Amino acid sequence: MHFSIPETEVRSGENGSTYVAYNIHVNGVLHCRIKKEYGNNVVPAFPPKKIFTLTPAEVEQRREQLEKYMQAVRQDPVLGASEIFNSFLRKAQQETQQIPTEEVHLDVHLSNGQKIKVNILTSDQTEDVLEAVASKLELPDELVGYFSLFLVQEGADGGCTFVRKLQEFELPYVSVTSLRNPDFHVVLRKSYWDTAYDNDVMDNRVGLNLLYAQTVSDIERGWILVNKDQHRQLKSLQEKGSKKEFIRLAQTLKYYGYIKFDPCITDFPEKGCHVIVSAGNNELNFHIKLPNDQMKEGSFKVTRMRCWRVTSSQVPMTNGTKNPCNSSKCEVKLELAFEYLMSKDRLQWVTITSPQAIMMSICLQSMVDELMVKKSGGSIKKMQRKRLNGSLHRSDSQQAVKSPPLLDSPDPNREQVVKLSTKLTSVSLRGISTSNSANDISSNDFHGNYAFEGIGDDDL
Repeated sequence: MHFSIPETEVRSGENGSTYVAYNIHVNGVLHCRIKKEYGNNVVPAFPPKKIFTLTPAEVEQRREQLEKYMQAVRQDPVLGASEIFNSFLRKAQQETQQIPTEEVHLDVHLSNGQKIKVNILTSDQTEDVLEAVASKLELPDELVGYFSLFLVQEGADGGCTFVRKLQEFELPYVSVTSLRNPDFHVVLRKSYWDTAYDNDVMDNRVGLNLLYAQTVSDIERGWILVNKDQHRQLKSLQEKGSKKEFIRLAQTLKYYGYIKFDPCITDFPEKGCHVIVSAGNNELNFHIKLPNDQMKEGSFKVTRMRCWRVTSSQVPMTNGTKNPCNSSKCEVKLELAFEYLMSKDRLQWVTITSPQAIMMSICLQSMVDELMVKKSGGSIKKMQRKRLNGSLHRSDSQQAVKSPPLLDSPDPNREQVVKLSTKLTSVSLRGISTSNSANDISSNDFHGNYAFEGIGDDDL
């Protein structure tokens, strides 16, 4: 979870007085506002208040203090994962968006475009909505933990942008309706990376249909690479209704199970390179267009990442001043940076500048969680446990697919740094041409032991 408070607003109260509202962004999106009325503390142990109206410099200082405070709370291993903290965020989100608690219908999309209409409360959290969808589909309880809800934006060209996975601290109905844009909707998709878990899902009729629909969709949108012969085989299996065999064949194809992100910018191997990033198979895959228009492909294994962080900053949309940005003149710039073991005893930071940096970070974290669960001898499953029954909850159970906590960064001043296991595995990258050839060629453009494969110019 990435916290930032990139902006403040001067708002009018009911009695005509003014106050400063601190806009809290969670995972890159406005989540809620903390109303700071002079004379009252909003949160305990907050930096000392001032009696008189704050100057612009003092407002900026308090914004920074609150941002660090929220980050510190989230990083606390007990408080940050507590139901009390998550409940606070859910209530704050609902209050900020001024959406009352009431029964509503929410359309949840499947990968094939089918809509599942569920009856929920506006105050239902992510687990409640996921369970409602599973119940409507008659998906068994033991398989619910294999799936998650994602916020997705449909493009005018039919493309699909995964914004983020919906988390336990938010209310799906509020999250999607507050955007006030029909292009955004909630999608049900599998949440695991290890294809071995497909076997569990395919043993159930509903699970098989969901996985089949997702696989067909990923192939149609070009996320999974298919040559002519493979396409012929898949079409034959599809006509026969052989869903399991269709998935089995798809599992052998390149980028099966990956999530593909929109084109963005990276500083690897040099600043300003255009790149298409895909996440899957415990790696981030890069399709890079170098400044000389040469095309490269490479993979960064999550097991070779020492740590990563997400940072946000305000970027003026027009020529502005040095004064803090406001929401009408600035936009949020998100970056994902990870420290990677390029070769023995040589670490290097790689940065990706993308509006989907949060989603990339969520993918990395879920990969690590899954690896740690598997290492401990566990498996993905729906785990039922009692939770605090707050006023905004109507369910007594909660899905939990949790791994042991990761180590915190030794430097408390480095925000949102996730540290990984020290056990590192080898990575190999091969050189390639730009003609989609499977043949390997040598490449001297990158340092370390990489493998690169070629792609076409139209991919970027």
